[in-house]
Amino acid sequence: MQTETFRELVSLKEARRLCRERLGKHRMDTERVPLLEAVGRVLATVISARAPLPHFARSIRDGYAVRASDTFSASPANAVLLQLTGTVHIGQTPDFTVQFGEAAPIPTGGMLPAGADAVVMVEYADLMGTDEVQIFRAAAPGQYVQQVGEDMPEGKQALAPGSVLGPAEIALLSALGETQVEVYRRPCVGIFSTGDEIVAPEIEPAPGQTRDANAYGLAAACRSNGSEPLMLGIVRDDVDELLSTARAALDDCDILLISGGSSAGTRDITRQVLAELTIEQIFVDGIALRPGKPTIVAAQDHRLIFGLPGHPVSALIVFHRLVRPVIGWLTGTEVHDATQIAQVTRNIPSEAGLTEYVRVKLRRDDDELWAEPIFGKSASLSTLAQTDGFIEIDTGTEGLTEGEQAPVILWR
Repeated sequence: MQTETFRELVSLKEARRLCRERLGKHRMDTERVPLLEAVGRVLATVISARAPLPHFARSIRDGYAVRASDTFSASPANAVLLQLTGTVHIGQTPDFTVQFGEAAPIPTGGMLPAGADAVVMVEYADLMGTDEVQIFRAAAPGQYVQQVGEDMPEGKQALAPGSVLGPAEIALLSALGETQVEVYRRPCVGIFSTGDEIVAPEIEPAPGQTRDANAYGLAAACRSNGSEPLMLGIVRDDVDELLSTARAALDDCDILLISGGSSAGTRDITRQVLAELTIEQIFVDGIALRPGKPTIVAAQDHRLIFGLPGHPVSALIVFHRLVRPVIGWLTGTEVHDATQIAQVTRNIPSEAGLTEYVRVKLRRDDDELWAEPIFGKSASLSTLAQTDGFIEIDTGTEGLTEGEQAPVILWR
């Protein structure tokens, strides 16, 4: 078969734009799930507070509920003596009022009794017998008191659509009394590897064969980024077999990843399959990336089909930089990179005309963060496993010099 070279390299930014253009306003369907099953999911609706949070004024310290004006003259040298009235018990409504010249013991979270408008911490008070307390520090009105609706007033928007529900969001939803939430369905990502030389991980490879690392790495990346992988196995370098597998997969999947059939020599098979699968032509036919240049992308309706490079490092970097944002768009959220600024430990050259990703390991030395480049070929999985992230060197940058600061894009 005559091989075909890249038709036209596009920038990563342009590849993202083209993918987003094909998706348009398409989003995943939604589903309602119990709160604890929503961890890591993307919220599909506005959540507003149905009642003020908190719904009663409460103490945020252990101490004494007082009228602040009674303490204005208090100091370590001039303590104010207040009479003790009833005691506040956690989870109960006080049945008494704090009058002028009085104080009431109150625990953290206890409801502020009527008449009181501040709390003096227990560290600034001394009990005098059973019915009096000395106050050694003045309190301002509202001190150590969380007022009704101070956290969130009734009717205020608590979370917006597109919010990723982590521990803090789940805690807030629980406090608001939300036991179920509407979230976007996780995109289903079909994954299969191509190649006559690829075998499953449990098989002892013969000379010339290699275990399928790509599909497993990509499946892990899917699960780490809010989608559900569908493992479709290994397909031989055969157009008919590849076409039938892809057609069947598109009935169930929102995204399809074909790994290994996009490098020169085998990419023609993937291109032929994508041309038969889709009405549109391939709209990305190579990206100006290193590694990751031989990536191709096509669309069938709102389903995107990616022909990824066969080298595992290339495939995972393309997933991180291109497929990951697509998963975010399908679930109505913008994906942002987690980065740390570090100094590079040595000069890093770059190739003109390509956006280059250099794998690095982070280390801290004398309170400064350093990024140690880990060079290796795009087939070298061991180098990828050693890294904390990578540095992006744009097409207009002539590499980096030792000691220069750069943002490190973190894997996790």
